[in-house]
Amino acid sequence: MFSVEALVAAFLALMLVASIISHRAKVPYTLVLVILGITIAAASGLSLLGHGMIQQVVSQMSTFFAGLSGGEEGGLFVGIVVPPLLFEAMIHVKSSDLRAVVKPAIILATIGVVISTFIVGLILWKIANLPYLVSFLFAAIISPTDVATVLEVFRNAKVPSKLSTLMDTEAAFNDATGIGVFTIILEASATFGKVSLLSATSQFAILFAGGVLVGLVVAFLAEVLASLLSDKLSQTILTISAVYGSYALASSFGVSGLIAVAIVGLYFGNFTIRSTIGPSTKETINLFWEVAAFLGNSIAFLFIGFSTDIFRLAASIGSIVLAYLAVTAARAASVYPILTVFDRLGEKIPLRWRNVSMLGGMRGALSIALAVSIPATAISLADKSELTTLVLGVAFISISVQAALLYRYIRRSYPGEQVPSVESLNARLSKSASGIESLERLHEEGGISDEEFTTQLESDREELQDIMKEINKNLDPRSILQQRAAELYSSILNNPVFRARSVFRNERDLKYKKESGDEKNSTGEKSS
Repeated sequence: MFSVEALVAAFLALMLVASIISHRAKVPYTLVLVILGITIAAASGLSLLGHGMIQQVVSQMSTFFAGLSGGEEGGLFVGIVVPPLLFEAMIHVKSSDLRAVVKPAIILATIGVVISTFIVGLILWKIANLPYLVSFLFAAIISPTDVATVLEVFRNAKVPSKLSTLMDTEAAFNDATGIGVFTIILEASATFGKVSLLSATSQFAILFAGGVLVGLVVAFLAEVLASLLSDKLSQTILTISAVYGSYALASSFGVSGLIAVAIVGLYFGNFTIRSTIGPSTKETINLFWEVAAFLGNSIAFLFIGFSTDIFRLAASIGSIVLAYLAVTAARAASVYPILTVFDRLGEKIPLRWRNVSMLGGMRGALSIALAVSIPATAISLADKSELTTLVLGVAFISISVQAALLYRYIRRSYPGEQVPSVESLNARLSKSASGIESLERLHEEGGISDEEFTTQLESDREELQDIMKEINKNLDPRSILQQRAAELYSSILNNPVFRARSVFRNERDLKYKKESGDEKNSTGEKSS
Protein backbone atom coordinates (compact mmCIF):
# COMPACT_ATOMS: atom_id res chain seq x y z
CA MET A 1 0.00 0.00 0.00
CA PHE A 2 1.16 3.57 -0.65
CA SER A 3 0.68 6.88 1.13
CA VAL A 4 -1.38 9.91 0.24
CA GLU A 5 1.91 11.81 0.07
CA ALA A 6 2.96 9.62 -2.89
CA LEU A 7 -0.30 10.44 -4.66
CA VAL A 8 0.13 14.19 -4.11
CA ALA A 9 3.77 14.00 -5.19
CA ALA A 10 2.76 12.17 -8.39
CA PHE A 11 0.13 14.79 -9.16
CA LEU A 12 2.58 17.67 -8.61
CA ALA A 13 5.23 15.86 -10.68
CA LEU A 14 2.79 15.58 -13.59
CA MET A 15 2.05 19.30 -13.34
CA LEU A 16 5.77 20.11 -13.35
CA VAL A 17 6.51 17.81 -16.31
CA ALA A 18 3.59 19.27 -18.25
CA SER A 19 4.77 22.79 -17.52
CA ILE A 20 8.31 22.07 -18.73
CA ILE A 21 7.11 20.31 -21.89
CA SER A 22 4.66 23.13 -22.59
CA HIS A 23 7.38 25.76 -22.27
CA ARG A 24 9.97 23.92 -24.35
CA ALA A 25 7.63 22.65 -27.09
CA LYS A 26 5.48 25.83 -27.20
CA VAL A 27 2.36 23.69 -26.72
CA PRO A 28 -0.55 24.77 -24.48
CA TYR A 29 -0.08 23.52 -20.92
CA THR A 30 -3.63 22.19 -20.80
CA LEU A 31 -3.17 20.08 -23.94
CA VAL A 32 0.02 18.57 -22.50
CA LEU A 33 -1.89 17.64 -19.32
CA VAL A 34 -4.63 15.94 -21.35
CA ILE A 35 -2.10 13.98 -23.42
CA LEU A 36 -0.18 12.94 -20.31
CA GLY A 37 -3.42 11.77 -18.68
CA ILE A 38 -4.47 9.80 -21.76
CA THR A 39 -1.00 8.23 -22.11
CA ILE A 40 -0.79 7.16 -18.46
CA ALA A 41 -4.36 5.82 -18.49
CA ALA A 42 -3.68 3.84 -21.70
CA ALA A 43 -0.39 2.47 -20.35
CA SER A 44 -2.14 1.46 -17.14
CA GLY A 45 -4.89 -0.30 -19.09
CA LEU A 46 -2.31 -2.24 -21.09
CA SER A 47 -0.36 -3.07 -17.89
CA LEU A 48 2.74 -1.35 -19.28
CA LEU A 49 3.47 0.22 -15.90
CA GLY A 50 4.01 -3.11 -14.16
CA HIS A 51 2.48 -3.94 -10.79
CA GLY A 52 4.63 -1.93 -8.43
CA MET A 53 4.12 1.35 -6.65
CA ILE A 54 3.74 3.33 -9.90
CA GLN A 55 0.81 1.17 -10.97
CA GLN A 56 -0.79 1.60 -7.55
CA VAL A 57 -0.42 5.40 -7.65
CA VAL A 58 -1.88 5.56 -11.18
CA SER A 59 -4.77 3.34 -10.10
CA GLN A 60 -5.45 5.60 -7.12
CA MET A 61 -5.30 8.70 -9.33
CA SER A 62 -7.84 7.14 -11.66
CA THR A 63 -10.08 6.41 -8.68
CA PHE A 64 -9.68 10.00 -7.47
CA PHE A 65 -10.67 11.47 -10.84
CA ALA A 66 -13.58 9.05 -11.15
CA GLY A 67 -14.77 10.16 -7.71
CA LEU A 68 -14.79 13.81 -8.80
CA SER A 69 -17.78 13.21 -11.06
CA GLY A 70 -19.72 11.13 -8.53
CA GLY A 71 -23.11 12.47 -7.53
CA GLU A 72 -25.67 14.61 -9.32
CA GLU A 73 -24.94 17.53 -11.68
CA GLY A 74 -21.22 16.92 -11.98
CA GLY A 75 -20.62 15.99 -8.34
CA LEU A 76 -17.46 17.13 -6.59
CA PHE A 77 -15.94 18.44 -9.81
CA VAL A 78 -18.57 21.18 -10.12
CA GLY A 79 -18.67 21.85 -6.38
CA ILE A 80 -14.93 21.92 -5.61
CA VAL A 81 -12.84 22.37 -8.77
CA VAL A 82 -14.91 24.87 -10.79
CA PRO A 83 -15.56 27.61 -8.14
CA PRO A 84 -11.88 28.72 -7.84
CA LEU A 85 -11.65 28.98 -11.64
CA LEU A 86 -14.78 31.12 -11.79
CA PHE A 87 -13.88 33.38 -8.88
CA GLU A 88 -10.29 33.98 -10.01
CA ALA A 89 -11.46 34.94 -13.51
CA MET A 90 -14.31 37.16 -12.37
CA ILE A 91 -12.29 39.24 -9.87
CA HIS A 92 -10.18 40.47 -12.80
CA VAL A 93 -13.16 41.51 -14.95
CA LYS A 94 -13.40 45.30 -15.06
CA SER A 95 -16.85 46.81 -14.62
CA SER A 96 -16.34 49.02 -17.70
CA ASP A 97 -15.58 46.00 -19.91
CA LEU A 98 -18.46 44.05 -18.37
CA ARG A 99 -20.99 46.83 -19.03
CA ALA A 100 -19.93 46.89 -22.68
CA VAL A 101 -20.52 43.16 -23.28
CA VAL A 102 -22.87 41.94 -20.54
CA LYS A 103 -26.00 41.88 -22.74
CA PRO A 104 -24.61 39.71 -25.57
CA ALA A 105 -22.76 37.54 -23.03
CA ILE A 106 -25.95 36.78 -21.08
CA ILE A 107 -27.95 36.11 -24.26
CA LEU A 108 -25.24 33.72 -25.50
CA ALA A 109 -25.19 32.03 -22.08
CA THR A 110 -28.96 31.49 -22.03
CA ILE A 111 -30.79 31.65 -25.36
CA GLY A 112 -27.63 30.64 -27.22
CA VAL A 113 -27.30 27.45 -25.16
CA VAL A 114 -30.99 26.58 -25.69
CA ILE A 115 -30.66 27.10 -29.46
CA SER A 116 -27.50 24.99 -29.56
CA THR A 117 -29.13 22.22 -27.51
CA PHE A 118 -32.12 22.07 -29.84
CA ILE A 119 -29.99 21.97 -33.02
CA VAL A 120 -27.48 19.35 -31.78
CA GLY A 121 -30.25 17.14 -30.40
CA LEU A 122 -32.24 17.36 -33.64
CA ILE A 123 -29.22 16.52 -35.83
CA LEU A 124 -28.22 13.48 -33.78
CA TRP A 125 -31.82 12.28 -33.47
CA LYS A 126 -32.84 12.68 -37.11
CA ILE A 127 -29.55 12.27 -38.98
CA ALA A 128 -27.38 10.07 -36.74
CA ASN A 129 -30.45 8.02 -35.70
CA LEU A 130 -29.51 8.09 -32.02
CA PRO A 131 -32.31 7.61 -29.48
CA TYR A 132 -34.29 10.77 -28.71
CA LEU A 133 -33.25 10.91 -25.04
CA VAL A 134 -29.56 10.22 -25.74
CA SER A 135 -29.49 12.89 -28.47
CA PHE A 136 -30.94 15.66 -26.32
CA LEU A 137 -29.07 14.69 -23.16
CA PHE A 138 -25.84 14.85 -25.14
CA ALA A 139 -26.89 18.21 -26.60
CA ALA A 140 -27.64 19.67 -23.16
CA ILE A 141 -24.32 18.42 -21.79
CA ILE A 142 -22.16 19.60 -24.69
CA SER A 143 -23.82 22.93 -25.59
CA PRO A 144 -22.38 25.12 -22.77
CA THR A 145 -18.78 26.17 -23.33
CA ASP A 146 -16.49 24.67 -20.72
CA VAL A 147 -15.49 27.15 -18.05
CA ALA A 148 -12.06 25.60 -17.36
CA THR A 149 -11.09 25.41 -21.04
CA VAL A 150 -12.36 28.85 -22.04
CA LEU A 151 -10.88 30.65 -19.04
CA GLU A 152 -7.50 29.00 -19.60
CA VAL A 153 -7.47 29.82 -23.33
CA PHE A 154 -8.43 33.47 -22.91
CA ARG A 155 -6.04 33.91 -20.00
CA ASN A 156 -3.20 33.20 -22.45
CA ALA A 157 -4.71 34.47 -25.71
CA LYS A 158 -3.79 38.08 -26.47
CA VAL A 159 -7.10 39.68 -27.47
CA PRO A 160 -8.83 42.98 -26.59
CA SER A 161 -9.95 43.00 -22.96
CA LYS A 162 -13.64 43.44 -23.85
CA LEU A 163 -13.56 40.39 -26.13
CA SER A 164 -11.89 38.34 -23.39
CA THR A 165 -14.54 39.57 -20.93
CA LEU A 166 -17.30 38.55 -23.36
CA MET A 167 -15.96 34.99 -23.58
CA ASP A 168 -15.20 34.68 -19.86
CA THR A 169 -18.64 35.98 -18.86
CA GLU A 170 -20.43 33.67 -21.26
CA ALA A 171 -18.46 30.68 -19.93
CA ALA A 172 -19.16 31.71 -16.34
CA PHE A 173 -22.93 31.96 -16.80
CA ASN A 174 -23.76 29.34 -19.44
CA ASP A 175 -22.79 26.44 -17.18
CA ALA A 176 -25.89 27.18 -15.13
CA THR A 177 -28.00 27.09 -18.31
CA GLY A 178 -26.50 23.79 -19.42
CA ILE A 179 -26.97 22.18 -16.00
CA GLY A 180 -30.54 23.54 -15.85
CA VAL A 181 -31.47 22.19 -19.29
CA PHE A 182 -29.75 18.90 -18.47
CA THR A 183 -31.77 18.58 -15.24
CA ILE A 184 -35.04 19.44 -17.02
CA ILE A 185 -34.43 16.79 -19.71
CA LEU A 186 -33.65 14.19 -17.02
CA GLU A 187 -36.86 15.10 -15.19
CA ALA A 188 -38.82 14.91 -18.44
CA SER A 189 -37.43 11.41 -19.09
CA ALA A 190 -38.41 10.32 -15.59
CA THR A 191 -41.97 11.67 -15.99
CA PHE A 192 -42.32 10.50 -19.62
CA GLY A 193 -42.17 14.02 -21.05
CA LYS A 194 -44.69 15.59 -18.66
CA VAL A 195 -42.80 18.88 -18.26
CA SER A 196 -44.45 21.97 -19.76
CA LEU A 197 -42.54 24.75 -21.48
CA LEU A 198 -43.84 27.29 -18.97
CA SER A 199 -42.70 25.13 -16.06
CA ALA A 200 -39.26 24.61 -17.58
CA THR A 201 -38.84 28.34 -18.29
CA SER A 202 -39.89 29.40 -14.79
CA GLN A 203 -37.65 26.73 -13.27
CA PHE A 204 -34.66 28.06 -15.19
CA ALA A 205 -35.49 31.69 -14.32
CA ILE A 206 -35.57 30.81 -10.63
CA LEU A 207 -32.29 28.89 -10.98
CA PHE A 208 -30.58 31.88 -12.62
CA ALA A 209 -32.09 34.76 -10.64
CA GLY A 210 -31.73 32.88 -7.36
CA GLY A 211 -28.02 32.39 -7.99
CA VAL A 212 -27.59 36.11 -8.68
CA LEU A 213 -29.45 37.04 -5.48
CA VAL A 214 -27.48 34.62 -3.27
CA GLY A 215 -24.21 35.84 -4.79
CA LEU A 216 -25.05 39.49 -4.10
CA VAL A 217 -26.10 38.83 -0.50
CA VAL A 218 -23.00 36.75 0.31
CA ALA A 219 -20.67 39.25 -1.40
CA PHE A 220 -22.17 42.20 0.50
CA LEU A 221 -21.91 40.42 3.85
CA ALA A 222 -18.33 39.45 3.06
CA GLU A 223 -17.51 43.09 2.29
CA VAL A 224 -18.92 44.15 5.67
CA LEU A 225 -16.86 41.47 7.43
CA ALA A 226 -13.74 42.44 5.46
CA SER A 227 -14.01 45.99 6.84
CA LEU A 228 -13.80 44.53 10.36
CA LEU A 229 -10.65 42.50 9.62
CA SER A 230 -7.16 43.85 9.21
CA ASP A 231 -4.74 40.96 8.67
CA LYS A 232 -4.06 39.32 5.32
CA LEU A 233 -4.73 35.73 6.33
CA SER A 234 -8.16 36.45 7.80
CA GLN A 235 -9.26 38.39 4.73
CA THR A 236 -7.96 35.66 2.41
CA ILE A 237 -9.86 33.02 4.38
CA LEU A 238 -12.91 35.27 4.12
CA THR A 239 -12.74 35.06 0.32
CA ILE A 240 -12.55 31.25 0.52
CA SER A 241 -15.60 31.22 2.78
CA ALA A 242 -17.46 33.55 0.41
CA VAL A 243 -16.69 31.40 -2.65
CA TYR A 244 -17.61 28.00 -1.26
CA GLY A 245 -20.25 29.43 1.09
CA SER A 246 -22.12 31.09 -1.79
CA TYR A 247 -22.00 27.86 -3.79
CA ALA A 248 -23.23 25.74 -0.87
CA LEU A 249 -25.95 28.22 0.12
CA ALA A 250 -27.25 28.57 -3.44
CA SER A 251 -27.26 24.80 -3.96
CA SER A 252 -29.16 24.27 -0.70
CA PHE A 253 -31.87 26.66 -1.99
CA GLY A 254 -32.06 24.78 -5.29
CA VAL A 255 -30.58 27.63 -7.36
CA SER A 256 -27.32 27.89 -9.32
CA GLY A 257 -24.22 27.80 -7.16
CA LEU A 258 -21.98 28.61 -10.14
CA ILE A 259 -23.91 31.81 -10.86
CA ALA A 260 -23.57 32.77 -7.19
CA VAL A 261 -19.80 32.25 -7.28
CA ALA A 262 -19.49 34.32 -10.48
CA ILE A 263 -21.44 37.19 -8.91
CA VAL A 264 -19.28 37.04 -5.76
CA GLY A 265 -16.17 37.27 -7.97
CA LEU A 266 -17.50 40.27 -9.89
CA TYR A 267 -18.53 42.04 -6.66
CA PHE A 268 -15.18 41.40 -4.96
CA GLY A 269 -13.16 42.50 -7.97
CA ASN A 270 -15.04 45.76 -8.55
CA PHE A 271 -16.04 46.80 -5.02
CA THR A 272 -14.61 44.92 -2.03
CA ILE A 273 -10.98 44.66 -3.12
CA ARG A 274 -10.87 48.29 -4.23
CA SER A 275 -12.63 49.89 -1.28
CA THR A 276 -12.14 47.65 1.77
CA ILE A 277 -8.93 45.68 1.25
CA GLY A 278 -5.46 47.23 1.28
CA PRO A 279 -2.90 46.91 -1.55
CA SER A 280 -0.69 44.32 0.18
CA THR A 281 -3.70 42.18 1.14
CA LYS A 282 -5.03 42.46 -2.40
CA GLU A 283 -1.75 41.07 -3.69
CA THR A 284 -1.96 38.17 -1.23
CA ILE A 285 -5.56 37.38 -2.24
CA ASN A 286 -4.75 37.57 -5.96
CA LEU A 287 -1.73 35.30 -5.54
CA PHE A 288 -3.69 32.75 -3.50
CA TRP A 289 -6.51 32.50 -6.04
CA GLU A 290 -4.08 32.43 -8.93
CA VAL A 291 -2.47 29.35 -7.40
CA ALA A 292 -5.89 27.83 -6.55
CA ALA A 293 -7.10 28.38 -10.14
CA PHE A 294 -3.90 26.86 -11.52
CA LEU A 295 -4.35 23.76 -9.37
CA GLY A 296 -8.04 23.54 -10.29
CA ASN A 297 -7.24 23.92 -13.96
CA SER A 298 -4.58 21.21 -13.75
CA ILE A 299 -7.02 18.85 -12.05
CA ALA A 300 -9.67 19.61 -14.70
CA PHE A 301 -7.45 18.75 -17.66
CA LEU A 302 -5.86 15.72 -16.03
CA PHE A 303 -9.44 14.64 -15.32
CA ILE A 304 -10.15 14.83 -19.05
CA GLY A 305 -7.03 12.81 -19.84
CA PHE A 306 -7.64 10.09 -17.26
CA SER A 307 -11.30 9.85 -18.31
CA THR A 308 -10.45 9.37 -21.99
CA ASP A 309 -10.01 5.88 -23.39
CA ILE A 310 -8.18 6.54 -26.66
CA PHE A 311 -8.92 3.05 -28.01
CA ARG A 312 -12.61 3.48 -27.36
CA LEU A 313 -12.56 6.83 -29.15
CA ALA A 314 -10.75 5.33 -32.14
CA ALA A 315 -13.46 2.67 -32.46
CA SER A 316 -16.18 5.34 -32.56
CA ILE A 317 -14.39 7.97 -34.64
CA GLY A 318 -17.19 8.26 -37.21
CA SER A 319 -19.88 9.04 -34.64
CA ILE A 320 -17.57 11.42 -32.79
CA VAL A 321 -16.75 13.43 -35.93
CA LEU A 322 -20.47 13.67 -36.79
CA ALA A 323 -21.25 14.82 -33.24
CA TYR A 324 -18.46 17.41 -33.38
CA LEU A 325 -19.74 18.76 -36.72
CA ALA A 326 -23.23 19.03 -35.21
CA VAL A 327 -21.85 20.92 -32.19
CA THR A 328 -19.88 23.26 -34.46
CA ALA A 329 -22.89 23.96 -36.67
CA ALA A 330 -25.04 24.65 -33.60
CA ARG A 331 -22.42 27.02 -32.18
CA ALA A 332 -22.35 28.95 -35.46
CA ALA A 333 -26.15 29.06 -35.60
CA SER A 334 -26.29 30.64 -32.15
CA VAL A 335 -23.20 32.90 -32.12
CA TYR A 336 -23.40 34.67 -35.49
CA PRO A 337 -27.10 35.65 -35.43
CA ILE A 338 -27.04 36.80 -31.78
CA LEU A 339 -23.83 38.83 -32.03
CA THR A 340 -24.82 40.25 -35.44
CA VAL A 341 -28.10 41.54 -33.96
CA PHE A 342 -26.22 43.24 -31.12
CA ASP A 343 -23.75 44.72 -33.59
CA ARG A 344 -26.64 46.21 -35.59
CA LEU A 345 -28.08 47.60 -32.36
CA GLY A 346 -24.88 49.55 -31.73
CA GLU A 347 -22.93 47.23 -29.39
CA LYS A 348 -19.93 47.29 -31.80
CA ILE A 349 -19.13 43.61 -32.13
CA PRO A 350 -16.92 43.29 -35.25
CA LEU A 351 -16.74 40.19 -37.41
CA ARG A 352 -13.39 39.18 -35.91
CA TRP A 353 -15.01 39.11 -32.45
CA ARG A 354 -17.76 36.88 -33.80
CA ASN A 355 -15.20 34.54 -35.36
CA VAL A 356 -13.24 34.33 -32.10
CA SER A 357 -16.50 33.67 -30.20
CA MET A 358 -17.33 30.91 -32.65
CA LEU A 359 -13.92 29.21 -32.33
CA GLY A 360 -13.75 29.95 -28.60
CA GLY A 361 -16.79 27.83 -27.81
CA MET A 362 -14.81 24.88 -26.54
CA ARG A 363 -15.97 21.93 -24.49
CA GLY A 364 -14.15 20.02 -21.80
CA ALA A 365 -14.20 18.78 -18.22
CA LEU A 366 -17.63 20.02 -17.13
CA SER A 367 -19.36 18.17 -19.97
CA ILE A 368 -17.50 14.98 -19.08
CA ALA A 369 -18.44 15.32 -15.40
CA LEU A 370 -22.12 15.78 -16.30
CA ALA A 371 -22.04 12.78 -18.66
CA VAL A 372 -20.52 10.52 -16.02
CA SER A 373 -23.02 11.73 -13.39
CA ILE A 374 -26.12 10.61 -15.33
CA PRO A 375 -28.04 8.21 -13.04
CA ALA A 376 -28.07 4.56 -14.09
CA THR A 377 -31.89 4.61 -13.89
CA ALA A 378 -32.24 7.42 -16.47
CA ILE A 379 -30.89 5.59 -19.52
CA SER A 380 -29.56 2.15 -20.32
CA LEU A 381 -25.91 1.26 -19.71
CA ALA A 382 -25.26 0.96 -23.46
CA ASP A 383 -26.79 4.39 -24.17
CA LYS A 384 -24.81 5.99 -21.35
CA SER A 385 -21.61 4.41 -22.67
CA GLU A 386 -22.27 5.77 -26.16
CA LEU A 387 -23.15 9.22 -24.82
CA THR A 388 -20.02 9.37 -22.67
CA THR A 389 -17.86 8.31 -25.63
CA LEU A 390 -19.31 11.11 -27.78
CA VAL A 391 -18.72 13.69 -25.03
CA LEU A 392 -15.12 12.57 -24.51
CA GLY A 393 -14.45 12.57 -28.25
CA VAL A 394 -15.90 16.03 -28.84
CA ALA A 395 -14.04 17.42 -25.81
CA PHE A 396 -10.73 15.98 -27.05
CA ILE A 397 -11.17 17.41 -30.57
CA SER A 398 -12.19 20.73 -29.07
CA ILE A 399 -9.13 20.98 -26.81
CA SER A 400 -6.58 19.71 -29.34
CA VAL A 401 -7.74 20.83 -32.81
CA GLN A 402 -10.09 23.73 -32.13
CA ALA A 403 -7.82 25.39 -29.58
CA ALA A 404 -4.94 25.30 -32.08
CA LEU A 405 -7.13 26.90 -34.77
CA LEU A 406 -8.24 29.57 -32.30
CA TYR A 407 -4.67 30.49 -31.30
CA ARG A 408 -3.64 30.66 -34.96
CA TYR A 409 -6.59 32.88 -35.84
CA ILE A 410 -5.89 35.19 -32.89
CA ARG A 411 -2.22 35.57 -33.82
CA ARG A 412 -3.20 36.46 -37.38
CA SER A 413 -6.10 38.76 -36.47
CA TYR A 414 -4.51 40.56 -33.50
CA PRO A 415 -0.76 40.74 -34.22
CA GLY A 416 -0.36 43.90 -32.13
CA GLU A 417 -1.75 42.13 -29.05
CA GLN A 418 0.78 39.29 -29.10
CA VAL A 419 4.05 38.85 -27.17
CA PRO A 420 5.64 42.30 -26.90
CA SER A 421 9.15 43.07 -28.13
CA VAL A 422 12.03 44.04 -25.86
CA GLU A 423 11.75 47.62 -27.10
CA SER A 424 8.06 47.87 -26.22
CA LEU A 425 8.69 46.39 -22.77
CA ASN A 426 11.48 48.90 -22.18
CA ALA A 427 9.17 51.72 -23.30
CA ARG A 428 6.41 50.54 -20.94
CA LEU A 429 8.89 50.18 -18.10
CA SER A 430 10.27 53.70 -18.63
CA LYS A 431 6.79 55.17 -18.89
CA SER A 432 5.65 53.41 -15.72
CA ALA A 433 8.72 54.50 -13.73
CA SER A 434 8.31 58.07 -14.96
CA GLY A 435 4.65 58.03 -13.97
CA ILE A 436 5.44 56.86 -10.45
CA GLU A 437 8.08 59.59 -10.03
CA SER A 438 5.65 62.27 -11.22
CA LEU A 439 2.98 60.91 -8.90
CA GLU A 440 5.30 61.03 -5.89
CA ARG A 441 6.33 64.59 -6.74
CA LEU A 442 2.70 65.66 -7.07
CA HIS A 443 1.83 64.05 -3.73
CA GLU A 444 4.75 65.74 -1.96
CA GLU A 445 3.60 69.10 -3.34
CA GLY A 446 0.08 68.47 -2.01
CA GLY A 447 -1.50 68.24 -5.45
CA ILE A 448 -3.42 65.03 -4.65
CA SER A 449 -4.82 63.48 -1.49
CA ASP A 450 -3.38 60.43 0.27
CA GLU A 451 -6.30 58.31 -0.94
CA GLU A 452 -5.85 59.37 -4.58
CA PHE A 453 -2.11 58.81 -4.30
CA THR A 454 -2.59 55.28 -2.90
CA THR A 455 -5.15 54.36 -5.57
CA GLN A 456 -2.99 55.59 -8.46
CA LEU A 457 0.15 54.06 -7.00
CA GLU A 458 -1.62 50.69 -6.77
CA SER A 459 -2.56 50.98 -10.46
CA ASP A 460 1.03 51.81 -11.42
CA ARG A 461 2.32 48.90 -9.33
CA GLU A 462 -0.01 46.51 -11.17
CA GLU A 463 1.37 47.79 -14.47
CA LEU A 464 4.92 47.09 -13.25
CA GLN A 465 3.90 43.58 -12.19
CA ASP A 466 2.44 42.92 -15.67
CA ILE A 467 5.68 44.08 -17.29
CA MET A 468 7.76 41.81 -15.04
CA LYS A 469 5.49 38.87 -15.86
CA GLU A 470 6.02 39.47 -19.58
CA ILE A 471 9.79 39.72 -19.09
CA ASN A 472 9.95 36.52 -17.01
CA LYS A 473 7.61 34.70 -19.40
CA ASN A 474 9.96 35.34 -22.33
CA LEU A 475 13.23 34.73 -20.50
CA ASP A 476 15.19 31.91 -22.11
CA PRO A 477 16.35 29.12 -19.75
CA ARG A 478 19.90 29.40 -21.11
CA SER A 479 19.94 33.07 -20.12
CA ILE A 480 18.99 32.04 -16.60
CA LEU A 481 21.83 29.47 -16.50
CA GLN A 482 24.31 32.00 -17.86
CA GLN A 483 23.18 34.59 -15.35
CA ARG A 484 23.40 32.16 -12.44
CA ALA A 485 26.83 30.95 -13.64
CA ALA A 486 28.07 34.55 -13.84
CA GLU A 487 26.75 35.24 -10.35
CA LEU A 488 28.38 32.07 -9.02
CA TYR A 489 31.67 32.93 -10.70
CA SER A 490 31.52 36.46 -9.31
CA SER A 491 30.74 35.20 -5.80
CA ILE A 492 33.67 32.79 -5.99
CA LEU A 493 36.03 35.54 -7.08
CA ASN A 494 34.84 37.76 -4.25
CA ASN A 495 35.02 35.02 -1.64
CA PRO A 496 37.60 35.98 1.06
CA VAL A 497 39.05 32.47 1.27
CA PHE A 498 39.42 32.24 -2.47
CA ARG A 499 40.99 35.68 -2.64
CA ALA A 500 43.44 34.76 0.16
CA ARG A 501 44.38 31.54 -1.63
CA SER A 502 44.79 33.46 -4.89
CA VAL A 503 47.13 35.95 -3.19
CA PHE A 504 49.11 33.07 -1.63
CA ARG A 505 49.28 31.26 -4.99
CA ASN A 506 50.43 34.40 -6.80
CA GLU A 507 53.10 35.07 -4.18
CA ARG A 508 54.26 31.44 -4.41
CA ASP A 509 54.43 31.61 -8.20
CA LEU A 510 56.39 34.84 -8.07
CA LYS A 511 58.79 33.34 -5.51
CA TYR A 512 59.19 30.21 -7.67
CA LYS A 513 59.88 32.29 -10.78
CA LYS A 514 62.37 34.41 -8.89
CA GLU A 515 64.19 31.36 -7.53
CA SER A 516 64.17 29.77 -10.96
CA GLY A 517 65.59 32.95 -12.44
CA ASP A 518 68.32 33.16 -9.81
CA GLU A 519 69.22 29.50 -10.36
CA LYS A 520 69.47 30.01 -14.12
CA ASN A 521 71.59 33.07 -13.64
CA SER A 522 74.01 31.25 -11.31
CA THR A 523 74.19 28.29 -13.70
CA GLY A 524 74.92 30.60 -16.57
CA GLU A 525 77.61 32.36 -14.66
CA LYS A 526 79.31 29.05 -13.75
CA SER A 527 79.23 27.73 -17.26
CA SER A 528 80.65 30.90 -18.59
